[in-house]
Amino acid sequence: MKNVLLIGAGRFGRHIAMQLSQLGHQVMAVDTNEERINDVLPFVTNAQIGDSTNAEFLRSLGIGNFDVCFVTISGSFQNSLETTSLLKELGAKCVVSRAERDVQAKFLLRNGADNVVYPEKQMAKWAAIRFTADHIFDYIEIDEQHAIFEVQVPEAWIGKSVGELNVRRKFGINILGIKRAGKTDVFVTPDTILSDDITILALGEYKALQKCFRI
Repeated sequence: MKNVLLIGAGRFGRHIAMQLSQLGHQVMAVDTNEERINDVLPFVTNAQIGDSTNAEFLRSLGIGNFDVCFVTISGSFQNSLETTSLLKELGAKCVVSRAERDVQAKFLLRNGADNVVYPEKQMAKWAAIRFTADHIFDYIEIDEQHAIFEVQVPEAWIGKSVGELNVRRKFGINILGIKRAGKTDVFVTPDTILSDDITILALGEYKALQKCFRI
């Protein structure tokens, strides 16, 4: 369990609060808007109405006591940038800030953010990949070059073993697991036989995955 400071209780911030709550973390929410604070109360441990660009207000929260500080302010990049910078000056261990454009991400990283989340861009990329190929069921981006794809078993692979296919040598990808009826099995061996009632969890570079599964 970690202590988390969430600054900005708009739609994105509220969803983060919900997920953090489900994971069992202690969350302090901050926003200038009382209505947004009220909406997020069921998912947080504590909440305060206040201006995160005010150094004295932030200092009163005890920034050094939080393991992670999320800055999810929407509508004012200036406030987001000032808040990010102040958090780092006040000893924040880890600051994760939201960006809406590439240039914002660059400024945030230069002014104290340890990491930047870019939900619109990340969701656009996921949707573009997910819904333009019938045989892709999900994907997780690892970094700019690598990803995990959940894909349908290619017809030519059905009835063959993982060892027989030797996709690591041929394509440079790894089969991390298989899914059947919504259940994931990560105990994959060279003797595992692939069938048409499963999907594959494959890890590799984008180019290798695209070549292997004709994405």
